[in-house]
Amino acid sequence: MTSQEPVTDWAKDFDYFDPEFVNDPYPVWEELRGRCPVAHTERRGGAWMPSRYEELNQVTHDTEHYSSVMIGVTGPKPGESPLLVAPPITSDPPDHALARRLLLPAFSPKPVDKLEPTTRGIARELIADINARGDGLADAAREYSQHLPVRVISLMLGVPRSDEAQFTDWVTRVLQIGPTDLEAGRVATKEVLAYFKDLIEQRTLMEEHPDDLLSYLMDVRLEDGEPLSEKHLLGTCFLILVAGIDTTWSSIGSSLLHLATHPEDLERLVAEPDLVPTAIEEFLRAYAPVTMARMVTAETTLGGQQLCPGDRVLLPFPAGNRDPAVFDDPEQVLIDRQHNRHAAFGLGIHRCLGSNLARMELRVAVEEWLAAFPTFSLVEGADVRWNGGQVRGPRSIPVQVATSA
Repeated sequence: MTSQEPVTDWAKDFDYFDPEFVNDPYPVWEELRGRCPVAHTERRGGAWMPSRYEELNQVTHDTEHYSSVMIGVTGPKPGESPLLVAPPITSDPPDHALARRLLLPAFSPKPVDKLEPTTRGIARELIADINARGDGLADAAREYSQHLPVRVISLMLGVPRSDEAQFTDWVTRVLQIGPTDLEAGRVATKEVLAYFKDLIEQRTLMEEHPDDLLSYLMDVRLEDGEPLSEKHLLGTCFLILVAGIDTTWSSIGSSLLHLATHPEDLERLVAEPDLVPTAIEEFLRAYAPVTMARMVTAETTLGGQQLCPGDRVLLPFPAGNRDPAVFDDPEQVLIDRQHNRHAAFGLGIHRCLGSNLARMELRVAVEEWLAAFPTFSLVEGADVRWNGGQVRGPRSIPVQVATSA
């Protein structure tokens, strides 16, 4: 079965990049939960796909049978080397704990709080550019959500903001094009690593390092007093730049798309701004963007299926977030939902360490957008384009806006 042929049975032959699935995957997951909680395919190198929270939780907490060395939804075949080592996301125990612990101080609540005023400034700058045209139109994805995370991550890492277009291009080629064009993803990955290698070499010649995350990673010492290896350092820089951008801009875009198409929720959030943090959690649950993967390392069973070493298992966290066994009315987006232990940031030891940053960016992005555009709606007949695979999110959201003035 080739990847181009239509899917006739999602339980036995799914295609994660099927255009209709990318546009609306939820009916497929709902069907699978009822008849085959762990689907299989031979397409794109083969993979298993659980659709229930139970199995997602099982895999992410079982590091004896599942490895994170290769986390892509597609990628090298079993036995081949991974395209990239990016600690801690591609690390297994015991190496994972140290790699994660080194990064936690930079993403804890206090340093993230310090970034909020700057993040608001970036949001207002982007909104000002939209207002300057004066035509009452905007693309909430291309002109807003896709820029804010790039600029925040650039500031954190200490890389030039003038390289924003290059960062966006790399993210697009690695996460949007790369899963179906491995060579394009490989080339972009090498370019990112070369970029950071050059930047690090420049900094080694400086008498004093700037106070940013890149300098921290260069200066940090392991328990034995040694610095991070070049491979570790470059991989972690790659992870922070790439993983911290597309995931967040997808979540911002999904949130704004929901409000553009659900006027009752928009009106309520404008009237009750204190509800925004709760709404953000619901948007994260309902429109979680990320699917990760694990590689089976020892024979095991999952949802009644026999898995063998070398098998790839996809982890569609958005599917788990719609599981009725865990969430009441899971298909309903309830912006005042109180019980909401969603898996948008993953589960287990690899739960996203940037969740504090992502939540802050999401909240600020929505608050500033609503303050500037208390009324907005999707342009009639608009072509809302989604990208799927590793990260799912709207890439174009044409809206009509009305300013508070």
